[in-house]
Amino acid sequence: MQEFKSHLSHYVGQAQSGQLIELTSHRKVVARIVGVPSTASAGVSSLLAAGVAAWQGGKPMGASLSLQKRGKLVSALVLEDRG
Repeated sequence: MQEFKSHLSHYVGQAQSGQLIELTSHRKVVARIVGVPSTASAGVSSLLAAGVAAWQGGKPMGASLSLQKRGKLVSALVLEDRG
C-alpha cells in the first residue's frame, strides 16, 4: 500500500491507459483500479481524426443556426392536435 500511495499519479495514469491495477494486502487482492473510458463518442472521434471537424478544447458553442418564424407556433399545433 505504501508503494501505491507514494506513486499514486503513476498508477492512475496506467489505469487511464487501460491497464488493470490490483492492490494487494498479505498477497491477497483487496482492490482493483480500472480506467474510465472516454466520454467522447466514436462518431465525434472519427470526425476529428478525418479532419472533417475541429476542436481546440473549449466548450462547444453550437451551430450558427437561426430559425425563421413561418407558420403556426409548435405549441398551437400541439393544442390543435389534442383537440
